[in-house]
Amino acid sequence: MKNNMMDTAIKNSNFNFHPEQSVYNGKVRDVYSLPNDKLVMVASDRISAFDVILPRPIPYKGQVLNATAIHFLKATEDICPNWFEKSPHPNVSIGKKANPFKVEMVIRGYLAGHAWREYKAGKRILCGVVMPDGMRENQKFPEPIITPATKAEEGHDEDISREEILAQGIVSEKHYLQLEKYTRALFARGTEMAANRGLILVDTKYEFGLVNDEVVLIDEIHTPDSSRYFYADVYDENLAANKPQKQLSKEFVREWLMENGFQGKEGDVMPEMTDEFVNSVTNRYIELYENITGETFKPEPDTSVDTIEALVQKELN
Repeated sequence: MKNNMMDTAIKNSNFNFHPEQSVYNGKVRDVYSLPNDKLVMVASDRISAFDVILPRPIPYKGQVLNATAIHFLKATEDICPNWFEKSPHPNVSIGKKANPFKVEMVIRGYLAGHAWREYKAGKRILCGVVMPDGMRENQKFPEPIITPATKAEEGHDEDISREEILAQGIVSEKHYLQLEKYTRALFARGTEMAANRGLILVDTKYEFGLVNDEVVLIDEIHTPDSSRYFYADVYDENLAANKPQKQLSKEFVREWLMENGFQGKEGDVMPEMTDEFVNSVTNRYIELYENITGETFKPEPDTSVDTIEALVQKELN
């Protein structure tokens, strides 16, 4: 990848879609809400870790995320209805506006990432779910566990148990049972699709909303930002030797930050993101897309405001 691709990166989107009602700028996505119950979701090239947006965007990351999400939304629509309708540009999706639930449904098949850090600290209950004693990092759980998190407007998402969600009325029991059912079924499908590509779907998160009182899957699904994958061919060998797993996920960015003394805590100083590092992150994202989908990534270098606005407007008119 050449450095001139840096010019294609979308760090901030300032589009003007008609008739636009409002725009929400998330950590990674910018969501334009239209009065006709449609959403225009722009996958920027921003990257976040430890709930902090890093200072430099990652070229083509947004296109990878969008393409991966669309691939899996189409592959799971028989399990759960979703918000997606069309993609006029590789960085953009258009779909139905939903009233989102204020929780993320996190499901974990293996003891990795945040769950492992909690486990290593001595905790054996995560979000009200008991984790067995005697487990090692990256070991498979007897059954996948659901460990929800509150969806924070700003700052850190927080672990929360099913019981707390219901007690606080964040989600009704009727809808929460549906969320759990969809979460397990989607994870099973994702696990099957990953296995077909020589990968292990380790953990992921889903977000849901309501459209006319129907629960629908929203946002992304099975992307490197929302999911962790291991390579299956070396999993057993690495587990037996207590070696780190070869993985496809955003975890390597978190590990790089931690190695350089940054965990998003007060007083931490963000390390310099060199061109070499930024290029390596782009290549890792493309690697995941091609491995998990079996398709060749074809970047679209034209990410100009005029081009994207024209393509989206054509679909909206």
